[in-house]
Amino acid sequence: VQLQASGGGLVQPGGSLRLSCQASGSIFSINYMGWYRQAPGKQRELVATIDNVDRANYADSMKGRFTISRDSAKNTVYLQMNSLRPEDTAIYYCNARSVVGIWWGQGTLVTVSS
Repeated sequence: VQLQASGGGLVQPGGSLRLSCQASGSIFSINYMGWYRQAPGKQRELVATIDNVDRANYADSMKGRFTISRDSAKNTVYLQMNSLRPEDTAIYYCNARSVVGIWWGQGTLVTVSS
């Protein structure tokens, strides 16, 4: 499985961004896709996941601001991020999981700053 993430960038506090992650390869085995993030000097943490029947799970600090969704026809998962805060600044990594493995995308940088 290969994961290609995109959509990061610089945004002002209160702004929005949408991240995309397209999967390719042996995608038939994927049960979950999701997003994690790693801020400078901090450990990687869960942002949100979605399974293959569209059940979503969010970290508490993202609930109500972030929305994860997927387009199965495009093998793509999205992360809509609203009301962004400076503390959301991080590298965001796409993740896919199946019973046979875990895969990571290359990461996309999100910077929230005025």
